[in-house]
Amino acid sequence: MSHPALNNLLQQFKNGLISEEDFLQELSHITIEQLGHTTLDHHRHTRLGFPEVIFCQNKTPQQVADIAKALANRTTSFLGTRATKEQFSKVKQYIKKAYYNEAGKIIAYRAHTPQHKPHKLVIITAGTSDIPVAEEALETARVMGLNVETIYDIGVAGIHRVFHNWTHIHDATVIIVIAGMEGALPSVIGGLVPCPVIAVPTSVGYGASFNGVAALLGMLNSCAPGVSVVNIDNGFGAVYCAYRIIRSL
Repeated sequence: MSHPALNNLLQQFKNGLISEEDFLQELSHITIEQLGHTTLDHHRHTRLGFPEVIFCQNKTPQQVADIAKALANRTTSFLGTRATKEQFSKVKQYIKKAYYNEAGKIIAYRAHTPQHKPHKLVIITAGTSDIPVAEEALETARVMGLNVETIYDIGVAGIHRVFHNWTHIHDATVIIVIAGMEGALPSVIGGLVPCPVIAVPTSVGYGASFNGVAALLGMLNSCAPGVSVVNIDNGFGAVYCAYRIIRSL
C-alpha cells in the first residue's frame, strides 16, 4: 500500500467512515493479499517504489482481472505485461480507465503519476521490427511517471540517422537501445554518450540470430563502457532499471 493510500485509510477511520474491524482488515493486507490463485505483494510499492507488475502470460483473463482489481482497490497504478486482448477485455469490465497498448501487449492504469527529479529517458530502436519491444518499454515508462522520448529505426545500416537525431540523444539521463539482428547499435550509442545505456536484444533476425541470442551475446561483448544488458525482448525490465537509476538522482 502506498503512503497516500495508507494515509487516506487512516483519515477514513479517524473520521468514522469505516469501522475499526474494516480498518484492521485493511491493515492486514498491507504486506500480502491472498487471491486464491495469487499471493499479491502489496508491500512491493514501499520497498521498490512501484507496485507489483502483472506478468499476464499463461494467466487466465479472470486471474489477470482479479489481480488488477486488487491493486486498483488500493488506489495503486498497475501494469500488465505480455497481455492479450481477452485479458484486457476482462480487466476493462472492472476498471474502466484501464487501457491497452496492442503493439506492446501492455494493460495499464494510472492512479497517480509519481514525481521525479528532472530527467529524460530516451528509447531508441535499431529497426521498425523492434518497435513492439519499444512500445512495452514506452508504456512501462509512462505508468512509472518518467519523461520519455522515442526514436525509432536508426540502426547501423544507416548510421547517419543517429546523428540526424543527435539533439534528442545527447542530453538524455538514461538511454534504452533496442536492437535485433547483430545487436550493434547499443555499442555505437554507448561510445558516444556519457549517460547509462541499457541494451535490449530482440528476437528479430534471420536464422543465425537464434531468436535474439546473437544480439544478446553481441551486446554482452560490447567494448563501449557503461552499457548494461537485459534479457531478450525485455523492454519492461530495461525501463525498471532506468526507473531505479532516475529515482536515485
